[in-house]
Amino acid sequence: MRFRRLKSWAVIAAAIPTAIGLSAVAAPAAHAETSPDGANDWNCKPSFLHPRPVVLVHGTFENMAFNWQKLSPALKKAGYCVYALNYGGAKDAPIQGTGEIAASAGQLSAFVDKVLAATGASKVDMVGHSQGGMMPRYYLKFLGGASKVNKLIGIVPSNHGTNLDGLVALGSLLGITQAVVKAAPAAGEQITDSDFLKNLNAGGDTVPGVQYIVLSTKYDEVVTPYTSEFLNGSNAQNVLLQDKCANDTNAHVGIAFDPVMIKFVENSLDIWGPYWPIDCGNPLG
Repeated sequence: MRFRRLKSWAVIAAAIPTAIGLSAVAAPAAHAETSPDGANDWNCKPSFLHPRPVVLVHGTFENMAFNWQKLSPALKKAGYCVYALNYGGAKDAPIQGTGEIAASAGQLSAFVDKVLAATGASKVDMVGHSQGGMMPRYYLKFLGGASKVNKLIGIVPSNHGTNLDGLVALGSLLGITQAVVKAAPAAGEQITDSDFLKNLNAGGDTVPGVQYIVLSTKYDEVVTPYTSEFLNGSNAQNVLLQDKCANDTNAHVGIAFDPVMIKFVENSLDIWGPYWPIDCGNPLG
């Protein structure tokens, strides 16, 4: 039974790029433990200009190798110490991020401690996609992470969940059914008004001492409505991609490969960031 389930996840993962028009993008790696280019150099030491290591947190049904194949090498080239992990899945399985979110936050906590010990830094910055932009908030709020994280940059994060239409859209894109919610607890926990999200957001979206930055796209077909990604709080900044680059039509998965997103993250990680403008036509030029 477990083998058939993992095989099904592999089929789903392979279908993602074609389903959303990313045929040139590699599907999730067969061996999820493969680090994305530029990540997990455990001898890297933060520099004066980039004093904090960057931890990349993938989304649901993804893995670090797939999710960060564009951003990770770009950040490494820019001079950051970059680290990425898998969570919420069986070791070396191609599909990750499906387990209970609280348990995944515990895995993130252990990984951050490992990064801090290796680099000698006192805090990290985080960049997360989808669930990876929301799950760290559990770590910050309930597992002591606020003292170890400077910034959390969420790329289309599921902060307040997705309504049923969003889950149906995801199932349609991937050719799967609502049975996914039963097989993957994290999917059910990301439904709007789930018990998990009620607990996470009770008493306020943010905790003191951390800067929260959100990048959303109005074309998001998975986290719906896209405004549910936004955070409330004096230490939160919400940016809609199309307010800055009106012709950028990237949606939920495609934004993880968007050069504008990469530049936005670089600017947000900067000691002076986040800041705009970005050349929408040639952001990395």
